Amino acid sequence: MKLLLLGGNGQVGRELRRSLAPLGELAVATREGGAGDAAADFDAPESLAALVAGSAPDVVVNAAAYTAVDQAETDREAAFRVNAEAPAALARACAECGALLVHYSTDYVFDGNATRPYREDDPTAPLGVYGESKLAGEAAIRDSGARHAILRTAWVYAAHGRNFLRTMLRLAGERDALRVVADQVGAPTPASWIADATAAMLRRGIDGAGTWHVVADGETSWHGFASAIMREAVAAGLLARAPGVLPIGTADYPTPARRPAYSVLDTARLQRDFGLRPPGWETGLRATLRELASA
Repeated sequence: MKLLLLGGNGQVGRELRRSLAPLGELAVATREGGAGDAAADFDAPESLAALVAGSAPDVVVNAAAYTAVDQAETDREAAFRVNAEAPAALARACAECGALLVHYSTDYVFDGNATRPYREDDPTAPLGVYGESKLAGEAAIRDSGARHAILRTAWVYAAHGRNFLRTMLRLAGERDALRVVADQVGAPTPASWIADATAAMLRRGIDGAGTWHVVADGETSWHGFASAIMREAVAAGLLARAPGVLPIGTADYPTPARRPAYSVLDTARLQRDFGLRPPGWETGLRATLRELASA
């Protein structure tokens, strides 16, 4: 299998380098290029077709995205260029060469008003520009005629990069108490498991086209996640002591972009189609902290 990975330096991209390598011949592209990686400029979507054609891949895995949720509110053109126009160009290129496109999307395509986990076919209603741009990317891929797998995920973190887990660990060393939103609910999901699930899906074979939710099992609030981070980080020897974690409401932490209050995604389709059982979010957290501790 020949694979082309785009966004190889991101949270999920770095894990995909590891998980995809055993599947065959893996080429990686990043924004900057270099060190054996090709350059992929998502601010110039029209340039991506040549990259795909030159690689002649069986599978293109797109882990690149514009993820600055708040900045997107005032930078709409850039968000849509990277999250919608670039995936559209990739999908057209994949349709031309017969490659499968694997693309990652987000819980932000939903409005967060549900009372049960979102299924893949539930109505979408983004609250802000970031979600709108990701939804537009999904639509462009579906309309392209390319074979594709759209994998929606949420609350992604890793032992590397910029994410909630690493921010909480940093602040724990600076403050005696942390104030964390307690009225937004989701499933914290390790980038490592997203990458492993992607590789497992490709190994099993993805026929035709579809959308699947790829998140950890269970649910918690950001406050619950932060509390668990402190508790498990102390147990792993990463923190000498845990600061207090105080619950606050979304209204107490205003941001330019609205966040979905409920971001839990249903993974029944993933389990049915690929036999993949997501780990509990606490299990994923402990594994990631062990990785940090060993490093």
